[in-house]
Amino acid sequence: MQKQLTTIALLLATLFLFSCTNGTQTPKGEYQPIRTEVPERPAGQQHVLGLTTPRLETVRVGFIGLGMRGPGAVHRFTHIPGTRIVALCDLHEDRVEKAQAILENAGLPRAASYGGSEEAWKELCEREDIDLVYIATDWKRHADMMIYAMEQGKHVACEVPAAMTLGEIWDIVNTAEQTQKHAMMLENCVYDYFELTTLNMAQQGLFGEILHTEGAYIHELRDFWGSYEADWRLQYNKEFRGDVYATHGIGPAAQALDIHRGDKMNTLVAMDTKPISIPEYLIEERGIDRDSAYDFANGQHTMTMIRTENGKTIHIQHDVASPRPYSRMYQVSGTKGFANKYPNQGYALQGDALTEADGVPNHEDLSAHNYVSKEVRDALMEKYKHPIHQELEEKAKEVGGHGGMDFIMDYRLVYCLQNGLPLDMDVYDLAEWCSLAELSRISIENNSAPVEVPDFTRGHWSDVRGYRHAFVD
Repeated sequence: MQKQLTTIALLLATLFLFSCTNGTQTPKGEYQPIRTEVPERPAGQQHVLGLTTPRLETVRVGFIGLGMRGPGAVHRFTHIPGTRIVALCDLHEDRVEKAQAILENAGLPRAASYGGSEEAWKELCEREDIDLVYIATDWKRHADMMIYAMEQGKHVACEVPAAMTLGEIWDIVNTAEQTQKHAMMLENCVYDYFELTTLNMAQQGLFGEILHTEGAYIHELRDFWGSYEADWRLQYNKEFRGDVYATHGIGPAAQALDIHRGDKMNTLVAMDTKPISIPEYLIEERGIDRDSAYDFANGQHTMTMIRTENGKTIHIQHDVASPRPYSRMYQVSGTKGFANKYPNQGYALQGDALTEADGVPNHEDLSAHNYVSKEVRDALMEKYKHPIHQELEEKAKEVGGHGGMDFIMDYRLVYCLQNGLPLDMDVYDLAEWCSLAELSRISIENNSAPVEVPDFTRGHWSDVRGYRHAFVD
């Protein structure tokens, strides 16, 4: 805890220091953070907050990308009633055949096959018998595929991160608004059992007013770098600074703070350490010369602090290089309680202070500042089990996918499309969560200067009050 407080203090000090040396000064001497362009909404284009579309009795889906994540998604959809897998696409035709085997093993008919060329995915998007295009390719292709699919009249769901630049983000937002189609990023961590249960507790007021949230992606990828085709993921980290993979951390944190549902992210400041472990990996494992290996942009550890319109804060971290236990951090801190997932799950709730005989609390008694017991924690998690888990927990564990949260993510996507409900995550969630990549890079490359977070809703961030999952009455 002391280390975390020190980190936050350093970041806040940095925010103050560089507010004196970067950006612009108003005539009154007020500091203005670095701003990026917010294009005007084209005439006649409508926002998609709370977007609902006609009910789909059967959701007909086409999958693009059948490498690391795609086959698992195909498997999960074979367990979701009211879906039909119409088409499968991958650059490598052997992967398409392996996905066809998943359908055959499930007793389902083969889907149409696309592959063998860089443009085959467009043919899938152009089919008239597809409602939803599900994208699980490398990051660099996500935005183009999402935009083209929506232009062909399809809803689209895309693996994380869905976009890597502000330009891509605005293009996706505009296309979603122009076509009035759903554009959802497949952020699975918001469906994790602890995160979703804690969100329900927060929404029920158990923690009082939520003032601060934290999240991260801390996952050493040394054993996995070679599994990414054409080395695309390591090369992206080599070329770009900033938090290039923020969505697992920011997603649950943003939902707990009702971002663009009564609050919005205003400014961020980011900093990073120098890179060491991945350059050394390149030297030791790949024989790359030292100068080339250390020509590496992404810091070993990146930290981003965000302040919201309503005076709340978010702390996000990224580290895929250090030999640390896996962690998404995930913390929720309110006026009456606290939740923490890593390294140990726990809740701390406001209660009567322990007192001595004279009525003075013993500030040295650290037991007064501890988590509730395991028995109390388990009872709380059972009492506040989210309705989504009440319905799907057992089935999700059976089907699998990151402990079941992948299945819940896909099931909820289909459920909302079938019932004409707003999706759990909209295009503005996609925009806000993905924007941390470029915004954090801008901050770091300008001596950790504060950067303004664009309002991707363009003025509608408080039209909806409070984050909620939609259900049929």
